Amino acid sequence: MNITIFGGSAPKPNSPAYNDALTLGELLAERGHSVMTGGYIGTMEAVSRGANETGGKVIGVTCEEIESWRDVKPNQWITDEWRYPTLKARLNALIEKCDAAYALPGGPGTLTEISLMWNQLIIEALPPTPLILIGEGWQSLFNQAFYENLGSYVPQSQRDYLQFAPDVQSAVKLLKS
Repeated sequence: MNITIFGGSAPKPNSPAYNDALTLGELLAERGHSVMTGGYIGTMEAVSRGANETGGKVIGVTCEEIESWRDVKPNQWITDEWRYPTLKARLNALIEKCDAAYALPGGPGTLTEISLMWNQLIIEALPPTPLILIGEGWQSLFNQAFYENLGSYVPQSQRDYLQFAPDVQSAVKLLKS
């Protein structure tokens, strides 16, 4: 399968978040999956590195708008680069060309990626695709949103598109089931 991994650009090598992403890349590559990331730094780099060093295929989905905004180049561990002119086209590729998606901790960009994919799943613009959010932070954020702010706006049938895993090992097991 082609598995997209969303996550933040902030994690640095040897940090807990970086190491979790590295492990996720390794575990997915060990199972024969290709990983798709945004192709740059932080979580994207760590997943790419973990998968590449384990012999997996790594697709870096990059875009000109990101590189114009931030002085960054694709990371050294991608094996295939899919380059797009805009962030919107990049996001669409990450969402539409995957068989499953994971979201590691991240910021507004990661939340956008989750929200966009989730909404497309809800309106059936995408075929049923696992969307697994990793870490207690996502579970807490969505629980608060569901029970304090969005309750009647998000019926259980829509909530069911999101799956939660406390850590990367559990997330990989969840995909298998």
